[in-house]
Amino acid sequence: MSRTLKRKAQSARKVAVAQGAARKVNRARATTGSAFDRAMAALPFSDETLHRIFLACILGAAAVLAWMVASFAGIPAMAQQQLAAVASDAGFEVRRVDVRGVRHLNELKVYERVLAERNRAMPLVDLQVLRASLLELSWVQDARVSRQLPDTLVIDIVERTPQAVLRKPGQLVLIDAEGHELEAVSRANAKGKLILSGPGAGQQVAALMHLLEAAPALKPQVREAEWIGNRRWNLTFKTDQVLALPEGDKQSANALIAFARLDGTNRLLGGQVAAFDMRAPDRIYLRIPGRAQQEAALQAGAARKTEAD
Repeated sequence: MSRTLKRKAQSARKVAVAQGAARKVNRARATTGSAFDRAMAALPFSDETLHRIFLACILGAAAVLAWMVASFAGIPAMAQQQLAAVASDAGFEVRRVDVRGVRHLNELKVYERVLAERNRAMPLVDLQVLRASLLELSWVQDARVSRQLPDTLVIDIVERTPQAVLRKPGQLVLIDAEGHELEAVSRANAKGKLILSGPGAGQQVAALMHLLEAAPALKPQVREAEWIGNRRWNLTFKTDQVLALPEGDKQSANALIAFARLDGTNRLLGGQVAAFDMRAPDRIYLRIPGRAQQEAALQAGAARKTEAD
C-alpha cells in the first residue's frame, strides 16, 4: 500500500520573507532595465549602427583570442594570415583613406604612399612602416597613422613651418627653422620672404632669428642675410642698404641694437649711405656712393688752382 507524504506547510513568516525578497528582485530588475533602456536611447546611434559596433567588438575579441592561442601554439604567422582572412571577409579591410592636417604639402604624395595598403586586411597594415614612409616626405615633420574600423586609415600630418628662402646655385629653396629643405620656389613666390645666402646659411636660421629679435623694429626691414665666412652676417635691407655685423652672437646683437638706435634718431635707412660697417667695436664706417669721385674731383680742382697761382 502506497502512502503519500505531505510536506509541512510553510509558516506565515517564511512566506512573507520570500514575497518581500521577490518584490525587491522585481524592483531591481525594473530599475536596471529602465536605466539601461534610457542609456541606450541616449546614444546617437541607430539600431543598425549599434549592431555593427557590437559585431566589431565580438570579432575583435575573437581575433585577440585567436592570436593569443596561435602565439602560444607557436604559429603566429599562420594565425595572422587566418585572422586577416576572417577580418577581410567581415569587411575589415582598407577601403578609404582620411588625410588630415595638410596645408602646403601636395596631398597626392600622401596618397601615393598609402594606396599600396588599399584593399589590404586591416590586421596586415603595418602602421609603423607606413608612418616611416610618410616621414620621408620633405614637408612632414611628424605623422600619426591609425585605424578607424571597419575600413578607414586615418593619416594625421604635422607639417614643417616655412621660415626663410635659401639661395642656392640656380634655384631658391624654401626651408624651415632647422634648415630642412621643403621645396624649390620661384622668385615670385619668394618675394616678401627672408632670403639667406652663403655656405652653411641654412643651418644658421634659428641663430639669425634670435639675432633679429634683438631689434624688433628692424626685423621687418631686413630683406636678405648673407652668412660670411661661416662666422658673421651681412644684412641687406629693403632699401638695398647693407649692414656688416661683427663676429659673435653677443657682439652682433649689440651692434644691431646700436644701429637701430642710430636709425631711430638719424634716419639711416632710406638715406644716402649705401653700406654701414659695424665690425669695429667702437665706430661705424659709412660708404656713400659717389663720395670718392667727389673727393677726387675736389682734390683735382684744388691742385689746378694751386698750379694757376
